[in-house]
Amino acid sequence: MKQEKNHPCCAARRQNVSGTHNTLNANQSKKKQNSSITLTEGKNNMVLLAGDSFWMGTNSSEGYPQDGEGPVRKVTIDPFYLSPYAVTNKEFAAFVQDTGYVTEAEKFEWSFVFNLFVDKSEVDILDGHLPYTPWWIPVKEAYWYQPEGPNSSIDHRMNHPVVHISWTDANAYCKWAGKRLPTEAEWEYAARGGLEKKRYPWGDQLRPNDQHHCNIWQGKFPKDNDASDGYAGTCPVDEYIPNGYGLYNMVGNVWEWCGDWFSPTFHLKGTKVNPMGPGLGNARVMRGGSYLCHESYCNRYRVAARSSNTPDSSTGNIGFRCAADAR
Repeated sequence: MKQEKNHPCCAARRQNVSGTHNTLNANQSKKKQNSSITLTEGKNNMVLLAGDSFWMGTNSSEGYPQDGEGPVRKVTIDPFYLSPYAVTNKEFAAFVQDTGYVTEAEKFEWSFVFNLFVDKSEVDILDGHLPYTPWWIPVKEAYWYQPEGPNSSIDHRMNHPVVHISWTDANAYCKWAGKRLPTEAEWEYAARGGLEKKRYPWGDQLRPNDQHHCNIWQGKFPKDNDASDGYAGTCPVDEYIPNGYGLYNMVGNVWEWCGDWFSPTFHLKGTKVNPMGPGLGNARVMRGGSYLCHESYCNRYRVAARSSNTPDSSTGNIGFRCAADAR
């Protein structure tokens, strides 16, 4: 199918749904618990990346010019640490247990769930105006610990990436752990795994030797997913082979928040040394694509692809991983 270049990404924004006011004070906690869990050391179980100059972005016709993917430019970054995995449900649960943190989805009392995962006889649905992403359903009481709403749970997904996480939630977790979100440039440098100007973390072919290397949509989007890669939704964070830097699922599975504000043009004149994006904005950068990406609609599971969402938005395909300074 020929790809249209005006397609937004496969995520949805909270502002497009009515009744989206906070129901809890930002400092109010639902379930503060005593815990013996200690704060995670900033560099434990992380990969040290040497930093260097690399070619960022793409000039390929398969890219999305309106997203600001190009032009290819030489960018230099300092050494840093990055987690080999996205943050899991188990790890996020430890954070909540230790702090009593309440996510934005819980404060708003709803989040976006992919329509094929929604049993409309079992959940309450809010009104929403989602002309570009009609497959997203705003479900009441859909949160990180019940991803499809009431009667769902993460009991058998503790090693899957936590989802329904806003940028604000991800940033709060990173601060608790003594870490931070990666910059967009750091994320792309890491995702490339030492390869230059390749589409994916492993090379240019999506399925070398007919083997799946990431968790994306298989079939006809958005109605038919044959899950030939093994998963209709999220997969464990250590699924498939890692890239050249030992990092797993840098594309596919879940979108990952970066620290930068999003701009499609800032990089054209901004610094090429440790870039951090514009100082202000309306949306934050997301990278990597998700299990909902498909070449016919949202071909953003390439390492150069980028997207964005408002900092308070949460969906069933947005997560994050942590970075830390090397110095």
